[in-house]
Amino acid sequence: MQKVVGVRFKPAGKIYYFDPTNIYLKLEDNVIVETARGLEYGTVASKVKYVEEDEVTKPIKPVIRKATAKDTKTNEENLRKAEKALKICKEEIIKQKLDMKLIRAEYTFNASKVIFYFTADGRIDFRELVKNLASIFKIRIELRQIGVRDEAKILGGVGPCGCGLCCNKWLGEFEPVSIKMAKEQGLSLNPSKISGICGRLLCCLQYEHNCYEDALSRLPKVSDKVKTPDGIGTVERLNVLKETFLVKFENDGDIAFKEFTDGEVKVLKKKKKHCSNKDTCQNKSCPNHDKHAEHVDESIDEELKKLEKDN
Repeated sequence: MQKVVGVRFKPAGKIYYFDPTNIYLKLEDNVIVETARGLEYGTVASKVKYVEEDEVTKPIKPVIRKATAKDTKTNEENLRKAEKALKICKEEIIKQKLDMKLIRAEYTFNASKVIFYFTADGRIDFRELVKNLASIFKIRIELRQIGVRDEAKILGGVGPCGCGLCCNKWLGEFEPVSIKMAKEQGLSLNPSKISGICGRLLCCLQYEHNCYEDALSRLPKVSDKVKTPDGIGTVERLNVLKETFLVKFENDGDIAFKEFTDGEVKVLKKKKKHCSNKDTCQNKSCPNHDKHAEHVDESIDEELKKLEKDN
């Protein structure tokens, strides 16, 4: 077992594990730790605990010390210098007419390097920009291109729900999100309805995904034939949250609907038929149906496919 403590370097940032050595630490303590970039100023985000050796990346670096008043002052000075550096870099970008959007500037704790984060549609030749910045700041310069999701995480904002962005407030790491999650939750597949301000699929689609998958595994599928106490009918609609479904009955031209739970019905199995022509197959019970690309994508337009690919 390995003794570790979780440390964050930015609000809502990823938690990294370090060896607390023999230092007593509690939540919200500021610490100085050794990283690949050198010494860094961070905040304790999770209590000291023991984890399995294979749960942490080796070698695990040590916590050097609790941050002193002098360390805190140094960090605050670095934040002030980063704001000035951001303005200077923006001016240089405008001068050189570079097609890039500057998002954030960040000094390392010992102020030996300044890192600039930016977004751009493609690759940018910023060699001349780096030379000019190095001559201005007299330290090492690093430019990092980030994605639109990272941009939203850094800048923050208000989501469609009216609350602050999860990624900016508390979400440490991005989880994979897919169109399938929106489908299973019965949401509109209109891109404007299921996209965040970053233009990518909403992170919150993932939060309840496991609950929906669990419920759907117990329910019949839409269009399934089921045997009920009232006779044989067809599943018309699912209510995943209530774990019920609406069954349609047809009898001599009369149509009726009734709601059932899973324990009240029996799903009648269909006989599978093979495709004679995979290019024109419309038989969803075909065992090869899901392998046909045009069927997999038939309900997803180009914009939705781009959303899923970008996530």
